Amino acid sequence: MAQSNAIALPEGAREHIEAAVETGFERQLATTIAFVAIPSTRGQEGPCQDMFAGLLRQREYEVDDWVINQDELESLPGYGPVETDLSRARTVVGTYRPVRETGRSLILQGHCDVVPAGPLDMWQTPPFQPVVKDGWLYGRGAGDMKSGTIAALFALDALKVAGLAAKGRIHLQSVIEEESTGLGALSTLQRGYRADACLIPEPTDRRLIRAQVGVIWFRLKVRGLPVHVSTAGTGSNAIMAAYQVIQALQQLEADWNERAKSHRYFKTVNHPLNFNPGVVRGGDWASSVPAWCDVDCRMGILPGWKVADAQAEIVACVAEAAKHHPFLAANPPQVVWSGFLAPGYELSAGGASEAILAAAHETVFGDTLADAYFTALTDTRFYGLDHGIPALCFGARAENIHGFNERVDLTSLKKVTKTLALFIAGWCGLEGA
Repeated sequence: MAQSNAIALPEGAREHIEAAVETGFERQLATTIAFVAIPSTRGQEGPCQDMFAGLLRQREYEVDDWVINQDELESLPGYGPVETDLSRARTVVGTYRPVRETGRSLILQGHCDVVPAGPLDMWQTPPFQPVVKDGWLYGRGAGDMKSGTIAALFALDALKVAGLAAKGRIHLQSVIEEESTGLGALSTLQRGYRADACLIPEPTDRRLIRAQVGVIWFRLKVRGLPVHVSTAGTGSNAIMAAYQVIQALQQLEADWNERAKSHRYFKTVNHPLNFNPGVVRGGDWASSVPAWCDVDCRMGILPGWKVADAQAEIVACVAEAAKHHPFLAANPPQVVWSGFLAPGYELSAGGASEAILAAAHETVFGDTLADAYFTALTDTRFYGLDHGIPALCFGARAENIHGFNERVDLTSLKKVTKTLALFIAGWCGLEGA
């Protein structure tokens, strides 16, 4: 056996694995393009799951493809309520199982759900007609995170092409609802999938996510008193009242960011906790003072904070704001929890998995694996917080995720695929195919 940057591999294995990634990258890119071309927004993920299940079956993995039962998840830690129809929502898991399982097991997970594209005329190229330009792949979901999901699949392919096989059991998981609740990942755990480590190749610009915030979604339901606009002063405008409540929540956001200045990781990050009133609906008629306004909001929380405590502060903030409004004082807004109820997560027990990823990264990129502190969240929290599974998040360089002209850097993607392949080899162990 030869040592390669602390990864014990058979002689010549590293070179063969990296060469296999190079040889297969054109096919990997074509597969990624086909995956990105599927418009898998919330509730429309089925065709993506069909494609991924097909890719798994082509490789003769065991395939588990099931419809999520929300009722089975409600009592589990990390559950967030889903308001949309989940009757067709599916999770797909492909399992590679060695002849003799003598190595460590691994979960490789990606999500196929993507956020809406927004006004199409503001994209340089159509979001679901992916194109390659100047070394980047453009398209909704190209970065977040369909390229990472396919990279994990092709990283495992590279071992086989190199004449090698992992000694450990590997679950390749394609989940949904990552962008709004995380129930896809939660469904795999409810189903019984476990491993000695988990790696999620979200776009991290080849950094390891050391800490990430939690997220709470809620809806403000503000009511008003409708009158004809000619006598607007005698009524109460629900939209304008909602704005007053939003201003109070902005102050809560400022207060929480002051607290973040003492956090061991996020004290180095400017404004890590972000409040966002993301969707506003209200009123029925331009000449009527609006009687209602619903605002869908997102608020970040620090790792270590309890979700219930943060919820209580949000409710108290809204109630206090209502006291200072002539109509809301007697008709306070409702706060409805409408998605994420997710705590933050810190990677504190990465152990051997983290060391092997660092060594694989150094082998491919030639420098030290850097940490990042993420002001959003990932599915790693379920594994690390609730099941004691070291959960790593590491992936390629992407830009404009959730924005116009989302794109992933292909040079970075290829190197990340090599890193993933070497990580699998080092973590699970290798034998001749």
